Amino acid sequence: MVKTFSKEPGQRQLRVGEELRHVLAEVLGRDELRDPAMQGVSVTISEVRVGPDLRRATAYVMPLGGGDVVEIVAALNRAAGYIRGRVSRMVNLKFAPSFVFEADTAFDEASKIDALLRQGMAGRHGGGGGGA
Repeated sequence: MVKTFSKEPGQRQLRVGEELRHVLAEVLGRDELRDPAMQGVSVTISEVRVGPDLRRATAYVMPLGGGDVVEIVAALNRAAGYIRGRVSRMVNLKFAPSFVFEADTAFDEASKIDALLRQGMAGRHGGGGGGA
């Protein structure tokens, strides 16, 4: 049997990523992190992508209500070991994944695309004459 490798995550990766997202939201919602950058900050976890061996997870985060996303991501990465320990007690995996936190830019990209589409639509309906 020949194995083929694809870039798409497998079903197990997706399932574990979603479970980790829920557990991370619970852990971060408890305000247990002592980092000053995290005091009084609510963070949303939009996605967790897990590597094929389930040993590394990238969590995409965004602070709710604004805030310095760079500072918050840095604080989460400093606390990644502690978070890993908390998560490992709550999930049933052979190995607890190491976490890397990154800012979620999907919302920014979506709003840029939306603005470009609106700009294009306005230009198309703006002036000019003939109809079809």
